[in-house]
Amino acid sequence: MLVMHAIDGALAELGVRRFLLAIHDVSFPTDPDEDAGRGTPYSRASERFLDFARGLGFTGLQLGPQGQTSIDNASPYDGTFFSRNVDSLPLRAFAGLVDDADLAAAIVPPSPRADHARAHRALHHLVARARETGDVDGFLARHREWLEKDALYDALRAGYGDKGFRDWPAHGDAGFWLRDPSALLAQHAAHVRRYAFAQLLAHEAHSRFRDACARRGLVLYADLQVGTSDADAWARASCFLRDYVMGAPPSRTNPEGQPWGYGVLDPRAEGAAFFDARIEKTFAEYDGLRVDHPHGLVCPWVYRHGTADPEAAVRAGARLHESPDLPDHPALAPFAIARADQLDRAVPRYADEWVTGLDQSQIDRYAARFDRLVAAAVRNGRDPKGLACEVLSTAPHPLRCVLERHRLGRFRITQKANLDDPSDGYRTENAAPPDWAMIGNHDTPPVFALVRDWPIERREKWRAYLGPRLRLSAADETRLALEPRFLAQALLADLFLCPAENVSIFFGDLFGYEESFNVPGLVHPDNWTLRLPADFESLYARRLSTQSALDIPFALALALDARGSTSGLAAHLRQNRSSLE
Repeated sequence: MLVMHAIDGALAELGVRRFLLAIHDVSFPTDPDEDAGRGTPYSRASERFLDFARGLGFTGLQLGPQGQTSIDNASPYDGTFFSRNVDSLPLRAFAGLVDDADLAAAIVPPSPRADHARAHRALHHLVARARETGDVDGFLARHREWLEKDALYDALRAGYGDKGFRDWPAHGDAGFWLRDPSALLAQHAAHVRRYAFAQLLAHEAHSRFRDACARRGLVLYADLQVGTSDADAWARASCFLRDYVMGAPPSRTNPEGQPWGYGVLDPRAEGAAFFDARIEKTFAEYDGLRVDHPHGLVCPWVYRHGTADPEAAVRAGARLHESPDLPDHPALAPFAIARADQLDRAVPRYADEWVTGLDQSQIDRYAARFDRLVAAAVRNGRDPKGLACEVLSTAPHPLRCVLERHRLGRFRITQKANLDDPSDGYRTENAAPPDWAMIGNHDTPPVFALVRDWPIERREKWRAYLGPRLRLSAADETRLALEPRFLAQALLADLFLCPAENVSIFFGDLFGYEESFNVPGLVHPDNWTLRLPADFESLYARRLSTQSALDIPFALALALDARGSTSGLAAHLRQNRSSLE
C-alpha cells in the first residue's frame, strides 16, 4: 500500500493523468479449476489481477475488442461490434445451469498459450447445455436491433459448417437478410433465443467486472476496432461500400501496406445511425475508449475489393476522401472532400502531406464521425480528452486537423523512434500533453527481447539519447549500452518524464515476456494466445528481482530525479520497491 501511494504521488508530480495497463481478454489469468483453455477478465484470478494492477499504480485497464470471434479466427479485431465474446464467459457463470460433469469436461490443464478453438467449442457447448435463467425476454427486447441480426448470422453460419457467409451456397448475398427477415427469424427462433441467453450471461459478467474495477478505482477502456466482422458485413451490408475495402497504406514502418479487407462505411448510406448505435453501447459499458486506427473514421485508405492480388491492390489504393480525379480510381471522385488543387502530386498519395490544406467547411466534413464520437462521450458523462487515438507512423493532414479540432493526441511508441531524425513522431521530446506514450503495444516486439537483440550500435544511440534526458551518471549511462535490462527500465522512465499526460504499458512488457503476442500481417497459431499464469504475482516478483520485468517504482524514481524533484518520493520508491518482489 505504501508503494501504491508513492506511485500515485509520483505520477501526479510528473503530470501523468492516465496510467493504463493494456491486456486482451485471452491473456487474463484463470485458476486451474476454471481454465477452459484461455483467459478471461471475468475469472476469480482476474479479481486478484485487478488488485495487482492497482497496487502498481495503474489507474485503468485497456482491453482489446471484446466482440464474438469465430472458431477459426482468434483475432479480436475481426470480432462483432455489438455481441460480446461468449468464449470469455467464466466457467462459474454456468454453476447450477449445467451438470457437474459438463463443467468438469470443460476444464483443461493450464498452458502458457491459449487454445482458442478448444475454448470456443467448450464454452458454446456449455451454452447449449445450460438451463435458461434470467430475463431473456427483456434482454432480447432491449437489444433486438443488433441481437437478432447477430443471432441469425450465427445460426446460418452453424448450418454451413462454421464457414463465413462468402462461402455459403445460399443466403450469403448482401441483401438476403433484408428480403425476408421475419421468415428467417421464425425458422431459427430457438437458436436466436439461445444466442440471446448467451449474450445475457456475457453482458452480466462484464457488468460485474466493471463494478469490480470501479471499486478499486480503475477505469475500463474499450477498443473501438476499425475492422468489421463477417456478421456485421453480412447483416449490415447496406452501410458499406460494395466495391472498396479498407487497409493500411504503405508507411515507414510497414512499406508494403496491409490488405485488411475491412468494410468501408458508405457516406451515402445509413452508416451514421449504425455508428451512433455502436458508440452509445460502448459508452454504456466502458469508461473510456481507444480508437483503433482513427484514419478509418476520417480518411480511410481503400483499395478495390475482390482482386486476385490484394497485396498489390492495397499498395495501389487511395484515400477515400482525397481522390477527386485519380485516373485509376474514378469511382472515388464522388466521395472527395479535398479538391484537386489541394493535392501535392509530387509526393505519394499515401503521404501525410498529400493534402496540403483544407478550409473550415472541409474540416467539418472530415470531422463528422469524430464530432459524433466526442458528442456521445460528453452525453454519457465521459471526458472526451481521455479518448486514446491510435495514430502511429502516419498522420495525414485531414486527420491532424480533426485531432486538433478536439485537442486529442496521438500514440508515441518509443521503441520505434528514429534517433537519427529529431522530428520523428515517436521520439518523446516531440510528444504533447494530449498524447499517449508507450514502449510498445500488442503489435510490437516485446521490449526485453527487442533490446537484448539490438546491436551495440543501436544501444549506443539510445545511451546518447536517454543518458542526458534522465540525467544519469556516467556509470549508469554506460549501463544503457551494455545492460539491455537496464535500458528497458530507462525506456519506461522516459515515458513518465515526457510531456504526454497518458502512459500505457502492454502486459507482456510489464511481465518481461520475450514472446510476441501478435505479429501483424502474419497468420500464425501463436498470435493472440499469450496469457498470464494463475500465479502471475509470483511470476512478476521473480522477474522483477532480476530486473527482467518492468520496474515501475524504479522507473518513476529515475524520472523524478531527472525532473529535479525535491519531494522525497524518489527515495521512498527506491526504499519500498522490494515489497513487490
